[in-house]
Order: sequence, then C-alpha cells, then structure tokens
Amino acid sequence: MTSCAGLWPPLATPFRADLAIDHDAMRRHAAALLDEGAEGLAILGTTSEANSLTLDERRGVIDDLIAGGIPAAKLLPGTGACAIGDAVDLSRHATAAGAAGVLLLPPFFYKGVPDDGIAEYVSRVIEGVGDDRLRIYLYHIPQMAGAGWSLDLIGKLRERFPGIIAGLKDSSGDWPGTRAFIETFPDLAIFPASEAVLSDAIPLGAAGCISATANVNAREIAQLLATLMAGGTDAEAQARVTALREAVTRHPLVPSIKAILARRYDDPVWSNLRPPLCALDDAGETRLRAEEAVTAIEGQPA
Repeated sequence: MTSCAGLWPPLATPFRADLAIDHDAMRRHAAALLDEGAEGLAILGTTSEANSLTLDERRGVIDDLIAGGIPAAKLLPGTGACAIGDAVDLSRHATAAGAAGVLLLPPFFYKGVPDDGIAEYVSRVIEGVGDDRLRIYLYHIPQMAGAGWSLDLIGKLRERFPGIIAGLKDSSGDWPGTRAFIETFPDLAIFPASEAVLSDAIPLGAAGCISATANVNAREIAQLLATLMAGGTDAEAQARVTALREAVTRHPLVPSIKAILARRYDDPVWSNLRPPLCALDDAGETRLRAEEAVTAIEGQPA
C-alpha cells in the first residue's frame, strides 16, 4: 500500500434543516473535489464536524460515499475517539472498507497525560483493529484536542509499529513544528493543514496538504502542489492561495467554508451546522464576502 500524497481536502458535511446528514449533497461535493484535482478526501475530521456525529453516522458517511462511487482508496477517515473501543470500531470499519488509512486524534478529554498513556492508547487501537492493512495518520491539532503528538512519541510508535504509522496531519499552525515533523521523519507522509506554507514545506519533503479551504479552492491548490512536487515554483499561485486562506481564517473557519459552499452550490443545506457551531449571521456573511480573495473565488463553478 502506497502512502497518501497530494491534496486531500477535509470534506465538509452538509446538513438538512433537521440536522440529518444530506448524503446526496455530500457525494456531489466529494466528486467535485476529485474532479478539481484532489487526490483523495480526508473525511470525518474537524471541518467535517465529526465529533458532532454519532458513531453510526460516521460509519454511514464512509459507506455512503463508497456506495455512491467514491473509491474507498480515496478516503482517509478520521477515527479518533476518547473511548478506545469507539476508535477501534471506526478504524476497523474504515480499514475493512478499503480506506487509504485513518486519521487518528490522541484521546482528547483528559489533559496533561503522559506520552506513555497516549502510546498505550494507540497500541490498543492497533491491536483491537487487528488488520495488517491498517495505516494510521496521526492527527496533530493540540489547540483543539488539548493533546498532541511529540517527536519522541512518534518515534517510539514508528519503531513499535513499522508500516502502520504512515504519516501525520499537522493542524497546529506552528510552522517550526511542522518543519520538525518533516525533517525528523522523512519516511512519514507529513501533511501541513495550511496551503500557505506549501512552497516551503514541499521542497523539504512534505507529502501534500489537508486544508479546510481546499473545500472551496481545490483546483488552484492542487495545481500549485503539482508544480511544487515536480520541482517547480509559482510565487503568484502561492500568493493567491495564501490570500484566500488568510481571508477565510479571519472569520469562523467552518461556518465560513459552509457559507461559501452554500452560495457556490445554491443549496441552503451547506449553511447548516450542528451545535455548538453556529452559521454566520447576515453581518458575518457580509464581512466574509467583503474579503477580496473570497469574492475572487465566488464565481467558480460548482
């Protein structure tokens, strides 16, 4: 099994008015992102509001996308959960379905736990799944999870489970930390969560990008990645994708992504979020649309 590489947008989740998942809209968006150049889809993560979904719903997203024609090998589902059994269940389901791998959060309720405790959690997840096909991409987002993956912990897990620990998504927003992951573990697929650092990260050996704003700008990010991974540069494209990333992140991230998608698809299901997240109000949408970089992409086809 080859490592994931390239652009893997973290797929946003559309909800109907009753907050049930709109699987038809999700399939259409998934297919559109692949058509725009994404190599695969990082589903059931932060942008997907995954921790606001039940276990049955998370399994259902995997199954429905595959049944709807999205190749299983194009999916990288988030399977993190505080309970070991839940993480085992989701990881086993994704692996059995043929997913490229799983994105695994550290257990995120108890704070200040030692690396040994997190290592034991991962060990029990791997042993519980009991499938040699399992590939784990560690999900590093300490500002949300309250825990992260230290260099020492990653090194120990990699030694204990060679081939299973396949990579890491770094959503910390800490470029020196991202650089340390890339340089310390050249054999792991390291994905920055922001396209703003790609011209620095790819030449160092980063595998690609898993960015929330790829939901609305996949084509240009994918084209920039292709140029960089071929050894080229494109300062103008880098400036454009960075400008959009910075514009969107000046506002609530997930509500802003969904507001842009609602306009692009002319479909109100994209405006809905599950509590505690809230949709942008009219003033918030006006401020978002006043961003020049957002205006520039609003004419892109769905």
